[in-house]
This record gives sequence, C-alpha cells and structure tokens, in this order.
Amino acid sequence: MELEDMLMIPGPVQLHGRIIRAMARQMIGHRGKKFSEIMAFCVEGLKEIFGTEGEVYLISGSGTAGLEAAIASFSGVKRITCVDNGKFGDRLGRIASRYTETDVVRFEWGMPVEIEEVEKSLAEGSEALAFVHNETSTAMLNPAKELAKLAKEYDCMVIMDAITSAGGDYVKMDEWGVDVAIVGSQKCLGIPPGLAAVAVSNEDVWEHYNDKCPFYLDLSAYRKKAKDNQTPYTPAVSLFFALEEAVKMIREEGLENRINRHRTLAKAVREWAKEAELELFPKPNEISDYSNTVTAIKLPDGVTDKDLRGTLLKEYGITVSGGQERLKGKIFRIGNMGNVGKREIIATLAAIEDVLGRFNACKHGLPAAFEVLRDLL
Repeated sequence: MELEDMLMIPGPVQLHGRIIRAMARQMIGHRGKKFSEIMAFCVEGLKEIFGTEGEVYLISGSGTAGLEAAIASFSGVKRITCVDNGKFGDRLGRIASRYTETDVVRFEWGMPVEIEEVEKSLAEGSEALAFVHNETSTAMLNPAKELAKLAKEYDCMVIMDAITSAGGDYVKMDEWGVDVAIVGSQKCLGIPPGLAAVAVSNEDVWEHYNDKCPFYLDLSAYRKKAKDNQTPYTPAVSLFFALEEAVKMIREEGLENRINRHRTLAKAVREWAKEAELELFPKPNEISDYSNTVTAIKLPDGVTDKDLRGTLLKEYGITVSGGQERLKGKIFRIGNMGNVGKREIIATLAAIEDVLGRFNACKHGLPAAFEVLRDLL
C-alpha cells in the first residue's frame, strides 16, 4: 500500500485539515473589503507572534523574499555585521553583501555564537546587525536577546531572521530591542510556502531606507498600502485564507501553550536521542540552546543518509531531513513545527529506531520520549 508522506522536516510542514479547507474557498477580489478585513486580522495576530506593537507587512513570496526585502530596504547603512553559524546565517551575509559593505562573523556550523567576536565587528563601524534566531540547518537556538542588547550598545539596527522560531518559540521584538524580524508561512505558522511577514518595531529604522532596493521587495510600498490593509501588488489570496485560519488556531490554542508544545516535543526528541545513545549535533553554551522546532542528530557510524532517510520514506512514508551543504551525509534532522503532536513524534522515533536497529546503531530510547510527552495533550 502506498503511504502518504508524514512530513517531519523543518518546513514545509504538514497541513491541518482546517488549513486545507480554508484554502479551498472561492476566490475574492483582493482590493475589496473582505480581503482588507482578512489582512487586518492576520496582521494583528502576527504582531502578537512577533511580540511587537509595530507594523507588519505581508509579502507573497518565500521567507528568503522577506529577508531580502528587509535587508535591501534598510541597507542605507555604511556597514552591516552578519552572524554565520549555519546555512541561513551564511545566506544573510550573501544577501547583505549585494547592497552594502558587509562583515560576516563566521563560526563553525553547529557551534555557538561568541558574543565577543560579534562585538569586535560592531566596534569597527557597523550600523546594523543581522542574525538568525533559530538556525535550522544545525538545530541551534542563537542568543537573540543578548545579540540585540549588544547591538544597541553600538547604536546598531537589528534585523533578525525569525523564520523558524516565530509561532513556535518566544520572539519578543519590543522587549529584546529587535527592529526588524521576518517569518515564513511554511514553518511554525503551519501553512503552505509562499507568504513572508516582515515586522518593523519602530519608525527609526526608516532612517536607513534605501530606495535602490528591488521594486517588488521595496518595503516602503508595503508600508504605504498597509495603512489600508492592502498589499501593493497582487497577493496570494488563498494563502491569506490559510493564514487567517492559522491565526484563529493559534489563538484557540494560546500562544504560550503553542510554544510549550513545541518545546516539549523537541525535548522529547532530544531525550530519546540521548537514551538511544545518539549524538546531538549542535554544541550550545550558556547563552545558546538547542532549537525547539527541529533536532539535529549525527548519523551513527556505518549508517548512510540513504540507509536511514531512504528506508524511512520507503517503508514508513516518513520524511525527515538530511544535512545541508557541508553537513550532507553527516546528520539527520527531525522537525516538530506547526501542528505536530506526540503521535507524530512517537511514530517517527519508533520508525527510526527500527531502521537504526538493523545496523545495531541505537539503543531503545522511546521510554524517555514517552516520559516527556506524558502530560502533553
């Protein structure tokens, strides 16, 4: 029997039936009152998720479109420091270098950010700092609060990639001092790819506006139309239907409960891995932590990526992620974003145990996961 995939990757995520049904609605005019009401509702929900009383702009495009819109639109700075300790930190630097002088502070992938090294870069004349909050390529949660605080000591604008944390972990823009943050729709929000939200917490960042940014990604156009709860260009209307339903679901669950669910699921995977004597990939320190939306685990000796992920897909219909770029064939990653529950986690871990057990590559770790998940509804 052919099995439908169970997506246990760090996005795109499996869709709840309510999201699928919401997208099946008849199309509406995107310049009418109905669409404006939907957009206003979505923006208010996203403000809570971002932890800001500022503005939120919705772009029909991927999370990377949101990143480029933010960096390019506010690239009127002499120099920007970008933090790279994973694939997506590397991407920030690549984007920024197209628009202004960029200093990329690099750390080994999977290793924590060293605040002192970032400070050295800021002290050399940077006017902005960009970093990834939740680095899914390595499953590392970077110290957003500490980095933002440091940047403010040097009067720097702060741009934070919250693409895989907002909606699944704490994001507190106003409290932390983050000026600009970005989320992608296909991650913790639990809807398909194709929408990016850019939050701007204060007016001061517009002092760094650069009118030479890409036409479609020019945030000044989104800012102007946002006053009427509209987008400057034709939006992906069906995805707005999906986002509206997702915001309703997040409010029904409660944002705090949702964050706790993500954290509990991730902890269960980590405890399982430890009990199974599998090595977690990232190396957190006193201010960094393990991601709460994805777990990265080293492939055991003698087990290839094809052995594990290929067999999981073929026999169980479960898809987990492999390593990216220099980590390809070295790690595998289990996502727990969106509407994932303990049923999906236990099914995935049990299937992995079965496959690795054929190679005598892991111990029985499920009791540890059950213990963590026992009280999760």
